[in-house]
Amino acid sequence: MNARTTLEIIAPTVEEAIAQGLAQLGLTADAVRVEVLDAGSRGLFGFGKAQVRVRLTVNAPAEEPPLETASAASESEPTPVPVREAESQPEHDPLLDQAESIVSKLLHLMGLQAQVSAHYAENDRSDRRVINVDVRGDDLSVLIGRRSETLNAFQYVASLLLGKAAEQFVQLVVDVEGYRSRRERQLIQMAKRMAEQVVKNKRKQTLEPMPSAERRIIHLALRDHPFVATESTGEEPYRKVVIYPKED
Repeated sequence: MNARTTLEIIAPTVEEAIAQGLAQLGLTADAVRVEVLDAGSRGLFGFGKAQVRVRLTVNAPAEEPPLETASAASESEPTPVPVREAESQPEHDPLLDQAESIVSKLLHLMGLQAQVSAHYAENDRSDRRVINVDVRGDDLSVLIGRRSETLNAFQYVASLLLGKAAEQFVQLVVDVEGYRSRRERQLIQMAKRMAEQVVKNKRKQTLEPMPSAERRIIHLALRDHPFVATESTGEEPYRKVVIYPKED
């Protein structure tokens, strides 16, 4: 289990939400505290199935009493055993908790059943930490949409809400069942194939319109290519990447 100590689950019933959360955490019911954040309501604009939203918080580990030595146990008067005070550690990261809560509420309003977990992206710059929010569940394709348009819009709204709640700019990346990682691999493979065609035919290739994040993947994938270069052209939301041969 990772370092996160909370998990929010959306499900048709409280029992199902708890069962899903315990399975994901790999814990038993006595190891967590359960909060029912929403007892169940209809989806956005009254559509969709009624869902509940539950938060599972992992209990802090109990301190074990120090063991007495054999010599101390044999003495008539017990020797006082010094007790070290537990180091105080924050149970939650407030910003991660806010990110989980906001994404979970938006999913709840859409009538979607999902598990939400937030963590900081690795290798962040110290002046701008990126929060990744993983959404997992069944039948979440509606959240991705065509060319990830719905997911990008969802991410944008969640970022605005989180920034307002935290009173600071927060870069938020919302992913659904690892979709963004798979899409990135597909885009890199496509970029390399198209670059080969450009080199072979000595003619530029124009790709389909893409969001800025996906265009950036193409540019980075071909940035160091010895024979082709890239540029973006057109106006949003129809802006495209053009791959063209470098001049000799």
